[in-house]
Amino acid sequence: QVQLVESGGAVVQPGDSLRLSCAISGGTLDSYAMGWFRQAPGKERQLILHISRGGEKTGYADAVKGRFTLSSDDAKHTWYLQMNRLKPEDTAVYYCAASERFIGWYESDYEHWGLGTQVTVSS
Repeated sequence: QVQLVESGGAVVQPGDSLRLSCAISGGTLDSYAMGWFRQAPGKERQLILHISRGGEKTGYADAVKGRFTLSSDDAKHTWYLQMNRLKPEDTAVYYCAASERFIGWYESDYEHWGLGTQVTVSS
């Protein structure tokens, strides 16, 4: 059974950087497309970054483009979300999700979800 576990959430100040991790068990990174979602208080969960199975295609929401990047460590079975120049509006619960499709565009495309990790950006 595939399980995803996020970690790395914290309270940081505007302008800081933070790296979130998403560890997968019961599967390998190259078997899934992957997405990072976030849900801010009172708002719907939204896709902010995704990568196709095999890593050929990536996509970023405009709100994070140029500030957030995705990387992975196959040996550690872990994806990373590097977040730079954080803003208060980045405050949210961040979720990673894995899809058995080639690439996932919608929440419904993702079969496997982590429980989320809280990121708070505040001065």
